[in-house]
Amino acid sequence: MTRLLPGRPYPLGATYDGHGTNFAVHSDIAESIAVCVFEPDGSETPYWLSASDGSIHHGYVTDLGPGTRYGLRVEGPWAPGQGKWCNPAKLLIDPYAHAIDGDIAWDRAVYGYDIQDPDVAEPHDSAPFMPKSLVVDHSFDWGDDVSPQIPWHETILYETHVKSLSQLHPDVPPELRGTYRGLASPPIIDHLLGLGITTVELLPVQHFVHDHALVRHGLRNLWGYQPIGFFAPYSGYAASQDPGGQVAEFKDMVKALHAAGLEVILDVVYNHTGESHDLGPNLSFRGIDNPAYYRLSDEDPRHYLDFSGVGNTINTDHPAVLRLIADSLRHWVQAYHVDGFRFDLATTLARSGLEFDAAGPFLHLMYQDPVLNSVKLIAEPWDVGPGGYRVGSFPAVWREWNDRYRDNVRDYWRAVPATRAEFAFRLTGSSDIFAHGGRRPPTASINFVTSHDGYTLSDLVAYERKHNEANGQHNEDGHDDNRSWNTGVEGPTDDAGISDLRNRRRRSILATLLLSQGVPMLLGGDELSRTQRGNNNAYAQDNETSWYDWGKVDAAFLDFWRRMVQLRRRHPVFRRRTWLRGTPANGSGLEDVRWFTPEGAPMSLHDWEARTPTSVAIYLNGQGLVVPDVDGRAPLDDSFLLFLHPAPRARGFTIPAGLGPAPWQPVIDTALDAEPPHQLLTQGQTVDVAGFGLVVLRQGADV
Repeated sequence: MTRLLPGRPYPLGATYDGHGTNFAVHSDIAESIAVCVFEPDGSETPYWLSASDGSIHHGYVTDLGPGTRYGLRVEGPWAPGQGKWCNPAKLLIDPYAHAIDGDIAWDRAVYGYDIQDPDVAEPHDSAPFMPKSLVVDHSFDWGDDVSPQIPWHETILYETHVKSLSQLHPDVPPELRGTYRGLASPPIIDHLLGLGITTVELLPVQHFVHDHALVRHGLRNLWGYQPIGFFAPYSGYAASQDPGGQVAEFKDMVKALHAAGLEVILDVVYNHTGESHDLGPNLSFRGIDNPAYYRLSDEDPRHYLDFSGVGNTINTDHPAVLRLIADSLRHWVQAYHVDGFRFDLATTLARSGLEFDAAGPFLHLMYQDPVLNSVKLIAEPWDVGPGGYRVGSFPAVWREWNDRYRDNVRDYWRAVPATRAEFAFRLTGSSDIFAHGGRRPPTASINFVTSHDGYTLSDLVAYERKHNEANGQHNEDGHDDNRSWNTGVEGPTDDAGISDLRNRRRRSILATLLLSQGVPMLLGGDELSRTQRGNNNAYAQDNETSWYDWGKVDAAFLDFWRRMVQLRRRHPVFRRRTWLRGTPANGSGLEDVRWFTPEGAPMSLHDWEARTPTSVAIYLNGQGLVVPDVDGRAPLDDSFLLFLHPAPRARGFTIPAGLGPAPWQPVIDTALDAEPPHQLLTQGQTVDVAGFGLVVLRQGADV
């Protein structure tokens, strides 16, 4: 016979022990909390948690096990003017739910207030329209699974999306496409290994909301940046139709990627939730303890502070919220074996009060936690609040998205004047931003030119302006940042001249990214020449706009991608663990890096300050480097010359004197589909570089 016992206050959430399930829920304001258990026919049995320990309400229900569907109801103050929205008519998702079954059906009942008067509680039961939390058994045979633990200087990130990656792949079984199992299938893993990347970074997989506004217009939230379950893998990516099947499937995916030597990093969103703005729905946190979970206005607590840009901001000043985030992160590491996290709008989490605090509670927690300080941590170092742009401000254990790298490299290759001096910093690891506070290695910088948020690489060089009409916002959403590419004709074209220019530009951009010091992040699908037809904000395009098209692969560009990745992985000169020095540091008598004009003369102050031309030659000295290669092969200490020419007309570059007597061999020419013809060149000779082209010469013992 099922009984309710007092149970324990920890751990929070639903914990099955083989005989029954313990439930524990935090709320400072709740008068009482019920765990409501649902049968397959929809009937509901409430168990009012009879015990409390401080602000934690808890109880143990015998004979309840894995697969049990449940929700929470909270009795407490209804005082909108004080920011308190407790309404027991609303079924709520457990903030610690380890799995969630189903999506929201957007009915008026899921809102806590009356539409005619927000000060009046809405009386209708929301349970028929709400997803249900699930009790989970986490037993799983991990076998000999271990993290690949790729060092930062060897890491190559590949940002991708669980569904988009495999949804259209012809060799993935139809029933697995767009799922965790699809991502872990042999055709996808073979593709990832063939690319040479080391680390798969997944767009959000924590259970999320399909926004009411999108659903009303026949759209869905593809990217997943509207979380509602910080412990739960999104059920919509599961191939299994069984409730809770996503838990084992996600673990199978991680295990398969690890077995292939690939790391798994999750893009996590703890800065806000899917409960939207002041008049959003009562889905979970809002109805349990709104003043604890969210930052509220001091002047009028019914209103949220919005540092995320989507309506609300998580309150990391509250210890229970900080614990929620830490418990969630540890859960993904310990229960799912993930290798790290990329934190969306990380500045929001690092605020103490209203100000960013590099020594504040959240960042201090991440530094001292023995589980979390041993995994990879990446910050998106900005938000939309006051003082929110904090690139270069995070502690030494963090790596940061470097949008200044993105913007400068784009500007450089579209020939924006006076970008050469800053470009020198970006190519060499952005020491002007990161070389302080103990951040010695250039791997502090996550270098990228394209990401999920913006144009694909093919669209970047093909469109002068965004085309987001399909998002239903009159093309007013998304930042239009693609000026001055001089594409001539927008979009796909059969014109050979235009296509050749675009191909050259995207090869040059990709080559720059993989030749730069720091950690490169590549956007999934760019290797396939994926287009979103000019949409640079495809968050709502769960369709062919965002799904990878495996039927239109540019084989030549894919081969170039692979050659560039292998060049980086084979030669430690492109992935140093210390900052480049302008004076000899390796006994060779040459600096780590030297800069030359196209005529082969050392760059002068006048050359650096000149607005045009922006073409430059760069010498990277690899002599004496002994960095082991990521694939176990003996490292090479070759040196390289890079000729970069962001201008329309071809020109000659002279190989500078004084860089050693050994000959030079061309290994990359972005004007060519294939490898350059084999030839040996010496100092004083001229190398022709096409307009908007990049040429790489190698100097080594086997040249």
